Amino acid sequence: MSAPSARLGVGIVGAGRVGPILGAALAGAGHALTGISALSEQSRERADAILPGVPILDVPQVIERSELVILAVPDAELEGLVAGLAATGSWIPGQLVMHTSARYGYGVLGPATAAGAIPLAVHPAMSFTGTSIDLVRLRESWCAVTAPGPVQPIGQALVVEMGAEPVLVAEADRPAYAEAVETATSFSAAIIGQAVSLLAGIGVESPGSVLSSLVRSSVDNALAAASDPDLIPPEDRL
Repeated sequence: MSAPSARLGVGIVGAGRVGPILGAALAGAGHALTGISALSEQSRERADAILPGVPILDVPQVIERSELVILAVPDAELEGLVAGLAATGSWIPGQLVMHTSARYGYGVLGPATAAGAIPLAVHPAMSFTGTSIDLVRLRESWCAVTAPGPVQPIGQALVVEMGAEPVLVAEADRPAYAEAVETATSFSAAIIGQAVSLLAGIGVESPGSVLSSLVRSSVDNALAAASDPDLIPPEDRL
């Protein structure tokens, strides 16, 4: 199966920080947004701000109208949502179904696959703010793509259209990938929080701003060294 060349009707389930941004990125690549589901007042406001004019619909309506459905929901809700929609006969044969969880591969989409849908697991490796700044950050990010072999080009093509870089992660390796993502994000937040607290404790004003350049350059250096071990000084290799 090759990557689709035609524009797709894209529906989004979930108006948290991730779904509207991915929808906006795909709309920027020429795809048509068919609708988005949003339950809370905050999520409705976010959907209106990021995707003005896109209809806010019930989940079954989003699925019915879409050739590509993006499931941008919390991990704890994903499995039950997919199974529940399968039980009501909502999935459409040939429809692309993509979730954005780091934790799961495409196996969690099994009930949709059994109904004839095409499964994709695409996780953007970045922290989202839910604002338009994420569209810029997305173009500097990588997305993990997990899908059956024949479908991988579709997932990779969608990532490229969103402006990011795709990296293939095997189904069996998805838990390790999720652990790496969680380790990087939680550790970074904890360490920065501790450093900010120490500076605030000695009376430094705006400690976050003081540390900003240091943290960014330190992270950049660490990532560069991880990509090219020759950049690590000999004394640090011991």
